[in-house]
Amino acid sequence: MILEKLEVGMIMANCFIVGCDQTKQAVVIDPGDEADRILYHLAENKLSVKYIINTHGHFDHVGANKELKKATGAELLIHAADAPMLSGLSQMASAFGIAAENSPPPDRTVKEGDVISFGTIEMKVLHTPGHSPGGISLVTDKKAFVGDTLFAGSIGRTDFPGGDFDTLISAIQTKLFPLGDDVTVYCGHGPETTIGMERRTNPFCMMR
Repeated sequence: MILEKLEVGMIMANCFIVGCDQTKQAVVIDPGDEADRILYHLAENKLSVKYIINTHGHFDHVGANKELKKATGAELLIHAADAPMLSGLSQMASAFGIAAENSPPPDRTVKEGDVISFGTIEMKVLHTPGHSPGGISLVTDKKAFVGDTLFAGSIGRTDFPGGDFDTLISAIQTKLFPLGDDVTVYCGHGPETTIGMERRTNPFCMMR
């Protein structure tokens, strides 16, 4: 598996490129900004993008959807509950003093239990709402790409529209923790962690 993490944009969101060694098919998870930089890394690894996957609809994770989709022709995937956010990115970003283009609509939406296949790799979709109504996590080969659901020592904000603390904690405890302590968690911001580390030490997840 080819795996690259890029911190993109002013808010330094993590964008992940995941590719199949054998077929060179790839997905881009959360292209929040800097499409040219993402495209450079794709070309450097000789990867062809099959899907652009948004773990949720906030502008710092989807801001480069339009440019990346135009350049690659890849299908855009997001959960149906967050799909409406894609048409309001410029307004959302302007509240943070940042310019962003609205995203095209998704080519299709994904839901709990869906499997996204590219090359020899399969990613299972988990619906992990709470940071946003349509937040998803993507699981493959002892790796979980969780967007802003869970961070090293913290959790995603729940004070945005559609956020809910109890829903987020429930998603972490019922969807992510059962994956196993040895699963590496690739977060939407900041460093990687493990399920075991967060289950044992994350103060937010120990509140209930």
